[in-house]
Amino acid sequence: MKEKLSLPKGWELKTIGDVCISASSNVSQNKLADDEGDYPIFGASGLIKKVNFYHRDKPYLSIVKDGSGVGRVTKMDAFTSVIGTLQYILPKENIDLDYLNYSLMSVDFKKYVAGAAIPHIYFKDYKNEPFLWMPLPEQQRIVSILDEAFSAIERSRNNAEQNLKNAKELFESYLQGVFENGHWGFVTLSEMATDISDGDHMPPPKSEFGLPFITISNINKQTHKIDFSDTFKVPQKYYDDLKPNKKPINGDVLYTVTGSYGIPVLIEDDFKFCFQRHIGLIRPSKKLNSKLLYYWILSPQAFLQANETATGTAQKTVSLKSLRNFSFPNIPINEQQAIVHQLDALRAETKRLEAIYQQKLLNLEELKKSILQKAFAGELKIEKAVVV
Repeated sequence: MKEKLSLPKGWELKTIGDVCISASSNVSQNKLADDEGDYPIFGASGLIKKVNFYHRDKPYLSIVKDGSGVGRVTKMDAFTSVIGTLQYILPKENIDLDYLNYSLMSVDFKKYVAGAAIPHIYFKDYKNEPFLWMPLPEQQRIVSILDEAFSAIERSRNNAEQNLKNAKELFESYLQGVFENGHWGFVTLSEMATDISDGDHMPPPKSEFGLPFITISNINKQTHKIDFSDTFKVPQKYYDDLKPNKKPINGDVLYTVTGSYGIPVLIEDDFKFCFQRHIGLIRPSKKLNSKLLYYWILSPQAFLQANETATGTAQKTVSLKSLRNFSFPNIPINEQQAIVHQLDALRAETKRLEAIYQQKLLNLEELKKSILQKAFAGELKIEKAVVV
């Protein structure tokens, strides 16, 4: 059984419902089209526009009660309003607004979310969450400590995000320079490949057992890998009847040609699968190192050509004709391996740095949660908070 919380004299364990009230908004966003003014009105995604009215003349908290971002609490300025998918959270007497804000930040609102298509939460459900009450000067002292701690965390987070951005840009910049500063001539991509094709255009038959059939949704944009976990299967005979250029083999490079075009996947094994027509396949000739082709597709030079030749409105497509005519650097095969070696080494280092900074960001988020947990369990004893 959990030990009863021991509180300093004058402190009390209350509930959210004891210290604040909620108020609803009756404003619908689709009725604001003709309303213009000087007062900001907000939705779940932020500022919608400025209108000729306001609901609150003092600072307050808003909480997203319906849809995307449900449970997110934000401190709002005076002379503003929110639409009906949010609610107002208003402190009662002797409750510091910033202290209430930090307290709500420590609440796990996910456990109160209901609804699948449109998630929502209700004040009546979470109003019984515990609230650590103390005299107003003590609330303000806690806010001061948390402000300092969170300010330090924010500085660290900004530094980590900038370092993460720098690591990614380092590789991209080097990649651009490799293909920009060479003294080679240019040929068409088709001259460096034995085949450039796409997947089968006929709707594939589904099978309970068989071989994977991938679509663009199975290609991860960040990792450039195929996710085989949710592909459907096609019969072995379907695969057997495909032409050789519809069957990826070790050394081929896949290239998305429709929608999110320009994403490469290097095939590095002999695992059998087939793919849809919105994915292209480039089979390098003996004059072309597969990994160099993969890196070149990641370069700004290749993506610029894709942007310039993509056609369509709802979903843009890079045609096979355009892909075959991409201008490609005619690098001698003996130089290609040296370039690949350099790019491999730099990419490994940048990935290592990215992992470090991603972990740093995760650690900072966990630190925020830990500080809030201690603050509202009556365990925040420090006068100053230092973030390393």
